[in-house]
Amino acid sequence: MATPITLNFVTGNANKLAEVKAILEPAGGDSNITVTSRKVDLIEIQAGSMEEVTLDKCRRAVELIQGPVLVEDTCLCFDALNGLPGAYIKWFMASLGHEGLNKLLAGHEDKGAKAVCTFAYCKGPGEEPILFQGITQGKIVPARGPANFGWDPIFEYEGETYAEMDKAKKNTISHRYKALQKLREFFANEASA
Repeated sequence: MATPITLNFVTGNANKLAEVKAILEPAGGDSNITVTSRKVDLIEIQAGSMEEVTLDKCRRAVELIQGPVLVEDTCLCFDALNGLPGAYIKWFMASLGHEGLNKLLAGHEDKGAKAVCTFAYCKGPGEEPILFQGITQGKIVPARGPANFGWDPIFEYEGETYAEMDKAKKNTISHRYKALQKLREFFANEASA
């Protein structure tokens, strides 16, 4: 049996926590990974690439928690806007809402967008964080489905918005799933080394 792994996932977002747990601790699955939530107020740098933001957040978290941590940064990148709002989607969403985000693309034919999830895992203080990134290409559409998880109602993948999808389906195609699969593969390779 594989060595048990406990991850201190640093988030205050209940929806993110639920998705991460559903993906890494599937019901009836044989996962050796346990996800615990640690709500820690972290200063988040507002400059640099999404990877740099995630690495910085991970380094801050590991020093506060003094143990293994997992942090995440999610971006929504509009193709027509050269990747904006990107890492600032949380603030754009809070200021503009679903309708305002759609209006940003009103003058553009290209409604393409990338949902990008970047996780950083660090074993503990003094260790270097490792990045795991997943990308799902879709498009921006007028809001459809329940509006209870960020920009899910406006991000469409193969005819359905994330908000319209069954959670189990979303958790097999999303940007978050793709990043966490890479993390799971990392742990499997470490166990077999």
